[in-house]
Amino acid sequence: MDTILDNFSNTEFIRVCVRDPRLHKDDRWHTHVDYEICLHTNSMCFRKKTSSVRRRYSEFVWLRHCLEQNAFIIDLPKLPPWNPFFSLKNTEQVIQRIKGLQKFLEIVLHIPLLLSDSRLHLFLQSDLSITKIARCAVGKTRYTVAEAIQSSGTGCIRSEEKVSCDSDCESTSSSGLGLSVDTSERGSPIFFQSDGEPEPFCSFSETTSPLTEY
Repeated sequence: MDTILDNFSNTEFIRVCVRDPRLHKDDRWHTHVDYEICLHTNSMCFRKKTSSVRRRYSEFVWLRHCLEQNAFIIDLPKLPPWNPFFSLKNTEQVIQRIKGLQKFLEIVLHIPLLLSDSRLHLFLQSDLSITKIARCAVGKTRYTVAEAIQSSGTGCIRSEEKVSCDSDCESTSSSGLGLSVDTSERGSPIFFQSDGEPEPFCSFSETTSPLTEY
C-alpha cells in the first residue's frame, strides 16, 4: 500500500478544463464570448497549483501564434475553426467549441518545450490581457511573470487597455448573426448535457508523466 502511495505522489499531473461560456457586451453593436480555464497541477513547471482565468477565442488564436513561433519543428494542435455564425444559442456549436479549446490545451500542456514559454503560463494563470502578456514576457512591465501570476484574482495588477479583437469570431452585431445582446443571457454560465439536462460540461482531463526532480 505504501509503495502505491509513493508512486502516486511521484507522478506529475496537469489537469485542465475549459467550461462556462459567457456572453459579454463590448458596446451597442458588438459582443464576445469568453470561457473559464481551470488548471490543477502538482508540476514544478507551474508557480500556482490551482488557478482559474477567463479567455476568449481570439486570445487562444494569439496564444497558438506565439507558441508556433517558439515551437519551430513541433506540429501544434489546431484550434476549433473560426465561425462567423457562432451563437451560444446553438448547443452543438458551443459543445464543439469547448471540446476543441480543451483538446488544444491538453496537447499543448503535454509538450515539454512549450511549458518553458512564459506567455503560456501568463495566459493560463494571470488576469493580464494579451497585450500585457506580450510585454511582461519580455520584461517590459513593472512586474515580473511570477508577480503577475501570484497577483491573479487579487486585483493588484489589472490591465486598463482594451484589447482589439477585430478577428474574434464571437464578436457579433445586432444584425441577427450569432447571439443577440439580450441582457438576461449576458454573463450567465451555460452548461449542456446530451439529454438536455443542465450539468457542468466537462471533467478535468489529466496529463501524467514521471515527476522530475530538480
